[in-house]
Amino acid sequence: DLIIGCDPIVAANKETMLRMLAGRTHVALNAHSAPTASFVHNGAWQNPGSACQAEITKAVGAENVGTFNADLAATKLMGDSIYTNPMLLGYAWQKGWLPLTLDSLFRAMELNAVAIDNNKTAFAWGRRAAHDLPSVEKLFAPAQVIALPTARDSVNALVAKRVAFLTAYQNADYAKTYEAFVRKTEAAESGLGKTLLTPLLTQNVARYLFKLMAYKDEYEVARLHTDTAFLNKVNAMFEGDFKLNYNLAPPFVSRKNEKGELQKRQFGPWMLTGFKVLAKLKGLRGTAFDVFGKTEERKMERALISEYTRSIDTLLETLNNSNHAVAVEVARIPELIKGYGHVKARNVKTARLQWAGLMKDFAAATRSTSVETTHRAAA
Repeated sequence: DLIIGCDPIVAANKETMLRMLAGRTHVALNAHSAPTASFVHNGAWQNPGSACQAEITKAVGAENVGTFNADLAATKLMGDSIYTNPMLLGYAWQKGWLPLTLDSLFRAMELNAVAIDNNKTAFAWGRRAAHDLPSVEKLFAPAQVIALPTARDSVNALVAKRVAFLTAYQNADYAKTYEAFVRKTEAAESGLGKTLLTPLLTQNVARYLFKLMAYKDEYEVARLHTDTAFLNKVNAMFEGDFKLNYNLAPPFVSRKNEKGELQKRQFGPWMLTGFKVLAKLKGLRGTAFDVFGKTEERKMERALISEYTRSIDTLLETLNNSNHAVAVEVARIPELIKGYGHVKARNVKTARLQWAGLMKDFAAATRSTSVETTHRAAA
């Protein structure tokens, strides 16, 4: 009669769907769906949450489904997504789908003796969401955009944010190299005229050259872990006595499995001191004194930056309106390069195959344009 679905993927599983009856079953559904284990093994995984919601709605009828992002509401209003459950319970009760009295539900929370007041508050928020969802969403919705940014402003915002990051990551010169390359791409793309409403090539280069240049090596891991904002966030999340342990796979001391892949091991809180020292040595990155830079993974990451910029330079030499779409796809190739260690190496192999194919497509599109231009000239 009632399904309280805290995750649409779980709620839409075969066993549950078989028990749904149109005209009888009601579903209080959380719109947020957590990634499944498939996300770990498939870098192109897409969250099927929306499709699951559609299947549930089809099974019981739109009038019998109540959906809202309880995960986001619990996080924003209660400070913890764990209150998604009592919030959905309150939602279902307010809808009239739960044949229990309010007193009995509250008494159950009291007998459970865990975060009683918070659970009651979350329940109340769920009731309000069922009664007037817009008023609840308004409390944590992002500020409304009054004026959309121009394409130029969009590129500037992309670049400014990444220049600041790369300056902290390495230094100002490193960041200037990145910005200069993006601006070179921007100049070439703008030369195509007003036929392009959005500078997609420039935007992709801004995003993905940054992704390659900001590869997460040992110095960057150390810098991020010693960042005061990160440490303050951790301290705000836990109370009492606690300690941080770090699961790492240092290249020179970690064991390998039968496939030759580095295996992580746990390091205690003392590693934070090591991180503080290592973070200050980021200036060694890419130099002859960079001991970590001698590993195959680091060599591959540096090589990818050069390969990418050479490819983009090749595109810019003959860029036109006919081959622009292919150039945009080439610039997105680093999106396929995800993970670390052996996972990243495997994704790089896949990316390079697609990369080579797209470069051939670009060359073909360029030749086709040249032939067409020649025919027109002859005519």
